[in-house]
Amino acid sequence: MASQAEFEQAVAKSQTLTERPSNNTLLQLYGLFKQATEGDVHTARPGGFDFKNIAKWDAWKANEGKSQEEARSAYVQLVNQLAGE
Repeated sequence: MASQAEFEQAVAKSQTLTERPSNNTLLQLYGLFKQATEGDVHTARPGGFDFKNIAKWDAWKANEGKSQEEARSAYVQLVNQLAGE
């Protein structure tokens, strides 16, 4: 399991990646980050034509049930993979 410090380092590292990840990967990072910091989704799914926020909400919802510790570890692992570590 990743510690809070490792998670915070990965968050900082994610903002300095030399290559922009694909949209799907960015959504995966977002969903893991939200799950790690807030737990299960607690808001209603956006409606209408708010496609960006719908995609972000769906990415978070996909991690529902995962503990915050598991989400932190998965986030750290994904960022390290993207950074080539």
